[in-house]
Amino acid sequence: MMNPHAHDLDARARRLLRTLIAQYLVDGEPVGSRTLSRSSGLDVSPATIRNIMADLEDAGLVASPHTSAGRVPTPRGLRLFVDSLIELRPLPQNEMARIQRELPHGPATTMDLLGNVSTLLSAMTRFAGVVTVPRQADFPLRHIDFVALPDARVLVILVFTDNQVQNRIVQLARPLHNRELEQAANYLNTQFAGLRLDDIRAHLLSELREAGSELNRLLASTMELATASFAPQAGGNDVLVSGQTNLMAYAELADLQRLRELFEAFQQKNELLQLMEICSRAPGVRLFIGEESGFSALDGCSVVTASYGAQGRVLGAVGVIGPTRMAYERVIPVVQATAELLSDALNRAATTL
Repeated sequence: MMNPHAHDLDARARRLLRTLIAQYLVDGEPVGSRTLSRSSGLDVSPATIRNIMADLEDAGLVASPHTSAGRVPTPRGLRLFVDSLIELRPLPQNEMARIQRELPHGPATTMDLLGNVSTLLSAMTRFAGVVTVPRQADFPLRHIDFVALPDARVLVILVFTDNQVQNRIVQLARPLHNRELEQAANYLNTQFAGLRLDDIRAHLLSELREAGSELNRLLASTMELATASFAPQAGGNDVLVSGQTNLMAYAELADLQRLRELFEAFQQKNELLQLMEICSRAPGVRLFIGEESGFSALDGCSVVTASYGAQGRVLGAVGVIGPTRMAYERVIPVVQATAELLSDALNRAATTL
């Protein structure tokens, strides 16, 4: 069946669906015709309301959970509600100020910022907060240093514009003196500070091609050092999760088997990371309700995410995972504002070169 659109419903059906979902999101109980008649403000008979409810049920937007006379929204009904029946307003100023206050001020590493963000999202929504960690190579290099070690090894210290420091040990064909290491570091810092590692590798390859066999000893040593230092590192992205235990408080997720699957997904991270990487590829807010995520462990959940980035590049996504019965009109602006303020903080860090 095609997904219905709000414009396929007449004004009364839209109003009743909006009223039913708003009521259900507050108390989680099936909503009956009498309640709808009182709450919707429509001057129609209970029989008319029952007929409209039957039509909405036929369209797959509401369901009768058991013998109750009331109905609950389906994931498809919730999707229609979020897409076209609620009015999203900007986050209130006091909540915006709270996010700004909680993010680290002054020099902070990306990991400091991301750890704060996942905890903050969890605290503000009472759900699980999730944030993807970008590859370090996604950030420009600020500075490189070399320290000689025994057996022709060198400690490489890479400092990135997000204040993160990465140490690598590389093995060279022959030992280099401190003077050669200093000259190599000076050359690389002068030529390449402010570029990402992928870009630096591309520049080095092109310089090597142009120099051909005319490499002098210093340039040869520098190239060997640089090639080893900037080699791609194994291991992909990671995702930080905070507040998983919050989800145990929601009756609809309290089934032991469901919780076990959910917590395994948080621990294994593979599926969660795949989903968050899909979200980070698109700008703005993404929302998956129930089985829309494509991952069975999240079938009973909704996932709300927004991408974040710095200097015009998307670096990842932040979001929350909670029950499908969540206050979307509040949660979506919280996630959106958090992603924007995280991007602002990363941009500020990147410009303090």
